[in-house]
Amino acid sequence: MRLRDNLLMGIDLQLHNGRPHWPGRRSKRKPTLIRQSHGHGEALAEFIATLPANTSGKLWTVDPYNDTTFNEQEAEAALREIPDLLDRCTDASHIAALRDLAGYLKDCAATPGSYLLLVGD
Repeated sequence: MRLRDNLLMGIDLQLHNGRPHWPGRRSKRKPTLIRQSHGHGEALAEFIATLPANTSGKLWTVDPYNDTTFNEQEAEAALREIPDLLDRCTDASHIAALRDLAGYLKDCAATPGSYLLLVGD
């Protein structure tokens, strides 16, 4: 498990229609946020922390403590991992978190030029 001091906060999901932009930073780009989710952050972080490192896949690269960004191609690759992970899940909160993530991955993969930002705490 990748835990820092046994404290795991949560992972928020943000779908952007372009490279993520934060209004507080000095930039002339327009805001890109389409939608976001905070509902299953703790369960998602718990589950991600249990994934073995250095496997063939995208989701093990998500860092529960930092931000991870997937473009539409990476989101499509990560989406293919979800069914196997759901089959191995026994915790209802982890299943709900993975389903929420799957929806965001699907929308990102289907939206040209989009990015999915997984915001770790």
